[in-house]
Amino acid sequence: MVALPLFSSVFGKAAGSFIAAGAGAVAVIIWRMRETRTAVSLKKIIIPPLGMATGFSMFADPAFRVPWIWAGIAFLIGAVALAWPLLLTTRLERQGEAVMMRRSSAFLAVILVLAAIRLFARGYFDKILTAPQTAGIFFILAFGMIVIWRAKMLVDFRRLTADLETSAA
Repeated sequence: MVALPLFSSVFGKAAGSFIAAGAGAVAVIIWRMRETRTAVSLKKIIIPPLGMATGFSMFADPAFRVPWIWAGIAFLIGAVALAWPLLLTTRLERQGEAVMMRRSSAFLAVILVLAAIRLFARGYFDKILTAPQTAGIFFILAFGMIVIWRAKMLVDFRRLTADLETSAA
């Protein structure tokens, strides 16, 4: 099979990254839309970061390992800078005895901007890190984002359900 010049290895990597980032963004948007149709529960808040935490097992393979300082910086960037748009566009509200997530029109823009940042940053990091190290850094960054976002959701959920628990007792 003859490779077309248009699809060089550089373009192939960029196209693959673009397609993966786009698919990830679409998946998150669909997931978020479905999430707003059902009641929020303690389980729905806690399970995603716990499930994602299993991804740290990738660091058992030396190819994925990065210096601790890089991991710390990636976590902090995710937790401090990139989590804020998610925090600002996520609102929980009570509807009767259920806690629901209110849709935000800005959420779509936030997800698309985060996907674009990831795509462009990945292009840069792919030049200075190996592919597994880049994956590890982006995993840690995303984990920082998810942990902070879900922690705030947990605090909001507890605040909204505190009077339900006292009235049920």
